[in-house]
Amino acid sequence: MGALHTQSVPWAGDADAFVCIEDVDKLFGDTVAVRAVNLAVRRHELFALLGSSGCGKSTLLRMLAGFEEVTAGRIYLDGEDITGLPPYRRPVNMMFQSYALFPHMTVEANVAFGLRQEGVPRNEIHERVFEALDLVQLAGYSRRKPHQLSGGQQQRVALARSLVKRPKLLLLDEPMSALDKQIRQKTQIELVKILEQVGVTCIMVTHDQEEAMTMADRLAVMSEGQIVQCGTPHDVYAFPSTRFVAGFIGSTNLFAGVITVDEPDHVLIESDSLARPLYVNHGISEPLGMAVHVSVRPEHVRVLRQQPDAASNWGHGMVTHVAWMGAFVRYQVRLDAGQTIEANVPSQVLVQSEAPGVDEEVYVSWSSDSATVLPS
Repeated sequence: MGALHTQSVPWAGDADAFVCIEDVDKLFGDTVAVRAVNLAVRRHELFALLGSSGCGKSTLLRMLAGFEEVTAGRIYLDGEDITGLPPYRRPVNMMFQSYALFPHMTVEANVAFGLRQEGVPRNEIHERVFEALDLVQLAGYSRRKPHQLSGGQQQRVALARSLVKRPKLLLLDEPMSALDKQIRQKTQIELVKILEQVGVTCIMVTHDQEEAMTMADRLAVMSEGQIVQCGTPHDVYAFPSTRFVAGFIGSTNLFAGVITVDEPDHVLIESDSLARPLYVNHGISEPLGMAVHVSVRPEHVRVLRQQPDAASNWGHGMVTHVAWMGAFVRYQVRLDAGQTIEANVPSQVLVQSEAPGVDEEVYVSWSSDSATVLPS
């Protein structure tokens, strides 16, 4: 399960820690945008800050870049305290959501702009620019203007401009938001390959859960200016620490209940939504009698015509909606107690003519190891 970053310094003893954010707050007047953030990003890691609009992720990124001052706390990069350094003195480059390309300049001139501002010799500029363009597969587009490029190509020009200065840290602000879905999915993989090839440490901001899960080595979920969970995409998805995380990363079915049996290897939870108890095959830290929620992901829910033999983890209801999604069929089932739950059933296990339809009575069930107990 991903760890919460609220008190201890999470990078203590981590030899690979490269970016360290320690007890950082950011206030805009009386408004708290970021509070008590502790975070470590490892060298050569692609790390995602994930959250909805207004959660503080972009503000945190701008503090890393030096575009916003830190109200309290410290930021370290490769062992150096950069908290008070202006942007131009930080070995950091940022690729903006809008790409911010100069429309009157060619691709080559856009990529070379930062190097020229730094007074890099002309021969070195030419060599580094075409090295960067070759990396993003745009060497043949050097004389074009931005308006002559597709959205994906413009994005790669912006990436080349960010990488050509060879930063220690690359910051990406919603890097795929300007692309349509089909191009975005292809570009996500291409971008990961480029960053792996360069070996740069990267922190990206996104509100797109799928994008973060696809691209990031690790991610942090933010809410109301704080990090609520941090870990690998698998850990955060499979073991959410709160109801907010369970609902934000993908979709889930939540059952409110009370712990009635608490054994080392399992717990039983009674829920008003189900006639049978919920059986979870691991112990938890919550005490007997505590109100909790149980999260069950839709892909773990089975839809059956026959009543299960098990004494727990199933319910009865009526199908209210069926959607064929290609790889799976999405069912919505209204349980007898009134709660609607969702099930994503793999298409290969269903034959459309035999699959349960709308207004048909069904049973839903799931295994004891597919549920996660969350504090209420």
